[in-house]
Amino acid sequence: MDFTLPAELEDYRRRVRAFVEDEILPVEADRANWDEHENIAEAPLEALRAKAKAAGLWTLQLPKEAGGQGLPMVGVAACYEEMNRSIFGPVCFNAAAPDDGNMRLLSMVGTPAQKDRWLVPIVEGRVRSAFAMTEPHPRGVSDPSMMKTRAERRGDRWVITGRKWFITGARVAQHFILMARTSEDPRKGLTAFLFDRDQPGWRIERRIPIMGPEEHGGHCELVFDGLEIADENVLMTVGDGLKATQIRLGPARLTHCMRWTGLAKRCLEIAGAYVKERESFGTPLAEHEGVQWMLGEAAMQIEIGRLLTMKAAHALDNGSFARKEVSMAKVQVADTLFKAADTAIQLCGARGYSKDTVLEWIYRYARQAKLVDGASEVHKMVLSRSYLAEGDDFWGWR
Repeated sequence: MDFTLPAELEDYRRRVRAFVEDEILPVEADRANWDEHENIAEAPLEALRAKAKAAGLWTLQLPKEAGGQGLPMVGVAACYEEMNRSIFGPVCFNAAAPDDGNMRLLSMVGTPAQKDRWLVPIVEGRVRSAFAMTEPHPRGVSDPSMMKTRAERRGDRWVITGRKWFITGARVAQHFILMARTSEDPRKGLTAFLFDRDQPGWRIERRIPIMGPEEHGGHCELVFDGLEIADENVLMTVGDGLKATQIRLGPARLTHCMRWTGLAKRCLEIAGAYVKERESFGTPLAEHEGVQWMLGEAAMQIEIGRLLTMKAAHALDNGSFARKEVSMAKVQVADTLFKAADTAIQLCGARGYSKDTVLEWIYRYARQAKLVDGASEVHKMVLSRSYLAEGDDFWGWR
């Protein structure tokens, strides 16, 4: 087994790392560049996006014919990890959720006309997008079959009624992918639709306050009370909604793992630099056995997460759905991100708890990792089912 990146992918990784070091980290360090939701403000973001485009580092994940650089998932994993060395990194390269997953889905299943209308503007960075699936309890969250938002056929239109919530990026999104029920069929009852924010018949009820810093556009509750969508804006075909979510969410979960690994490494980078300089009882903290245990454990867990992520990326590149590989990576990396942030704050003491570093930002952000795109417990259920079905083959070298 060769774990070496091919030369072309290694070149992309090094270039992304240098861009983050030289261009993004200095912007992150100046709080004047932050918005009121603790993300990068629009003006510095647009400047960095222009530089990323000029450097040939824009939208690495999409095929070249769709406006990307055509990197395989293994290359995307290496580059996304480097991007999220900065808390502001991925969005500067057009690699942040939810646009990342939406672009991937549209590039894979959209018609030529749909790609021109809905995909190209996101790829070019002219608009942002959102994926509207999650609904208020007791409706569908991890289980899409519980979805209640309905699309009813009236003449040549579909009329949408219902409610969604925690829709990431909705406040600034122009293009939306919406999941709605079109029948009671357990497998073919959902359909994916495309709509524009300027269409009537829907509204943003509220931007939901959350514990951590927010993505651009926040996490919103949406109400649909007569939104009309034409047949031409059905994504795939009627009844293919569940298939669309499966196509989108597997790779999207894994790209979260790629980015979170970068954040976890940043935590140890900050803590490692601090314990080398900070002295206690006459010696640097780095020479204390207890500190070494903490750093060593966190570093090992990060490497386990990286390897699981790369294994899943390799499986996707080779045509597998990689369901269990993605679930294992999702659980491991989500836990590790939180552990890395907690460990780094503990080692940095009051400085880590303060806003003098980005550790407290990452700590608050990290708690959501165990929830988004399927709670850790749901992924463990997936793994249990796989093991019970496969037995010893669960650990095969396929």
